[in-house]
Amino acid sequence: MTEPLEKRLEKAMAELQAAQEAVARTERELRAASFAALSSDRAVRATAGPQGELTGIEFLENKYRDMSPQELAASVLEAASAARLKMNRHVMKAMAPFAEPSSDVPELKGFELDWERIFGPEVLREDDEDTARGPATPAWRDALGDEGED
Repeated sequence: MTEPLEKRLEKAMAELQAAQEAVARTERELRAASFAALSSDRAVRATAGPQGELTGIEFLENKYRDMSPQELAASVLEAASAARLKMNRHVMKAMAPFAEPSSDVPELKGFELDWERIFGPEVLREDDEDTARGPATPAWRDALGDEGED
């Protein structure tokens, strides 16, 4: 016997409300997020903010003094790109559950997001750090305790 329309509508409305609250919570968390990354030569640490913007640069252990301008620029760009990539992956993981179909309400099919088009192809490449951490955490869990510092 199928569930009455009124009951299905009630379920859908409850799920919609829960999803709206989870999206709002996730948006608040993402606005406060930042990720840092080191250049491979460990001379520069860059920090990216919630929209991928560069929010900080640190020159570590005075290594920049022995670097050519081109080497320093390459280190800055490498660290900034890595920090932005960490932030992009964090956004992708946090928002992905909201695109999935509903298990309780079959009429809510979900939708596909083209993360590669939004953030570029590198965001979909597997990262050694990501696989070392294990499976992705749900969006509504406060995952901001780890600031992404190296």
